[in-house]
Amino acid sequence: MAETATTRQKGYLLRHEAEALVATLPPLLVEAERVASTVHQGVHGRRKVGQGETFWQFRRYHTGDSATQIDWRRSAKSDHLFVRETEWEAAQSVWIWCDESASMQYRHSRDRPTKRRRADLLALAMAALLVRSGERVALFGHGMRPGTGRLALNRVTQALLSGDRDQPQKTSLPPAEHLPRFAQLAFISDFMAPLEEIQARVHSYAGRGISGILLQVLDPAEETLPFRGRVMFEGMEDEGRTLVSRVDALRTQYGARFANHHEGLKDIARSVGWNLIVHHTDVPPQKALLSAYTSLAKAEA
Repeated sequence: MAETATTRQKGYLLRHEAEALVATLPPLLVEAERVASTVHQGVHGRRKVGQGETFWQFRRYHTGDSATQIDWRRSAKSDHLFVRETEWEAAQSVWIWCDESASMQYRHSRDRPTKRRRADLLALAMAALLVRSGERVALFGHGMRPGTGRLALNRVTQALLSGDRDQPQKTSLPPAEHLPRFAQLAFISDFMAPLEEIQARVHSYAGRGISGILLQVLDPAEETLPFRGRVMFEGMEDEGRTLVSRVDALRTQYGARFANHHEGLKDIARSVGWNLIVHHTDVPPQKALLSAYTSLAKAEA
């Protein structure tokens, strides 16, 4: 019971912080972007009436679903109720994915949040902002269907605080799962994986007509390497330990490699028409959230 109460309290705190972040954004700008996006949707990128009946998938029935959505023939073959979804129901939706790998637990000092904490905050704030705009939202990789309103936001909150996420994942890439055509994906990570792996995954989504953003969350120490003298570096994902006798001497070389990696990420995003947004954990998250939201609105237009 105590553990459940603690989890619930963490959920309230994270929700409060995320919604407070959304509340500080300029309401007029958010509404203007939403209105402009809605107008453009009416004449661009939308399929004609009738094409929305294309079958996409069966999924398990959830509380709140209408009984008219149940596919009784499919349900009769199982002990569970199933709902038949069409592409149109899930196409105009935003899927948010948060990196859960061990490297996201890094922070250079205790006065900063971990990258994981900041990524979760941005993901939830983004979901809250999109829900307020009437968008369909889901957390990708958690078996969640896109939804609207407070129910959808509650599901995202519960998934972000799920006990299953306490154990770091071995991969820092989203799952190679099917997403509906014309959906959008917000990919939140430190993007420390090899560029070729990131490129292959992003291109696999973009090749199916999915638009999106890459939101990179970094601790500034990862970019500047502010250490001096003799330093022992320990990999957070089983890379082992490396003792560097004079880390100062490596700063220039390290900076060049980091810059090359960053340019590679920009090239990957540019090649598929996505945006790369970089956020450092030592600055407030409002700017990154606003950039992510407006980027998704422009991509949808």
